[in-house]
Parts: sequence; structure tokens; C-alpha cells
Amino acid sequence: MMGKYRLTSSLMFSFIFLIFALLLLTCKRLQKEDYLLRFSSADESAFGYISTNGDTVIPVGMYTWCFTDTFRTMAIVAKSPAQIIAIDREQRELYEVFIYDNGPDYASDGLFRILKNGKIGYAATNGRVVIEPQFSCAFPFENGRAKVSLNCRDSLASEHRVWYSEQWFYIDRTGQPLALENSSE
Repeated sequence: MMGKYRLTSSLMFSFIFLIFALLLLTCKRLQKEDYLLRFSSADESAFGYISTNGDTVIPVGMYTWCFTDTFRTMAIVAKSPAQIIAIDREQRELYEVFIYDNGPDYASDGLFRILKNGKIGYAATNGRVVIEPQFSCAFPFENGRAKVSLNCRDSLASEHRVWYSEQWFYIDRTGQPLALENSSE
């Protein structure tokens, strides 16, 4: 009767392996919950980031403004009033963020516009560059496509800039052209 309830060594090994795997997955999940939180000075004139245990990681005043409130892998911050950048957890500058409506570009369809050497590209909300900057003008993505031009000009209309091109076309989320559209918008 005792042999009936005795675990075999292979079954015991499988059980121990399962417990170990569950512990490992739990630890990985806890690591993923590692993030920084934006905090401000008492008068809310300067911002920085603290860890979840309250340690200052990026001191107040390091950047003019911190737009990202929960900093997981990248944050959008203002280096100066005229330059908004994305940084990683080691505070390395990833790229410049396109300024729209006096702040960083809004994510649309999970992508926002970025700048490099005066050209516009797109990054995902996790910080990964999806389409390298190459366009003179580029609108936000909408329904999986964005209107772009390699050759355009802009002018000031009231307080807003207006883009003009005779060579607009659409791209998909990988940067591949979809359809040519002739327009002088």
C-alpha cells in the first residue's frame, strides 16, 4: 500500500522543476514592475523622477519639464523650452520628439513623430524607432497610414505652420509607400 502513494523520482523532479519555473516567472514579473514616477518641487516649477521605493533617480531641475508621469523604458522630457527629447533609463538621449501644440507630439495609432537632422520619422510608445526620420513633412498616423512628403515647404499662417507639397503620399506602419496623392495642401 505504501508503494501506491510513493512519488517516483521523475515525478518529483517534474514537480520541483514546475515550482522553480513558477518562482522564476514571478521574479521576472516583479522586475517588469520596475518604474520611475514623476515628482515636482513644492511650487511645481521643476520636475524629476523617483523610484517606487522613494529614491531620487533623476533630480528635480535636470530637465525643464517631464512629460512622462510613469517612466518604464523611456520618458519624454524637455531639454529646453524649444527641445523635447526621449531618454532611456540611463538618461541617454534617444531622439528629439516632434513638437506639436506646444508639447510633445501625441501618439496616434501607437506612434508619434520624432526628429533627426530636420527630418521626421516615427517611434512607438515604448520608445522604439519604427520609421527612421526621412520625411520633410509627416502627419500623424490615422487608421494605419500617415500622409508624408519628402519635399515640402512650410509657411506661417496665423500662429500655426502649414505644410505645402505637390508630392504627398501615404505610408504604412513600416514606412512602406501605399498610394501617391497629388495635392498642394
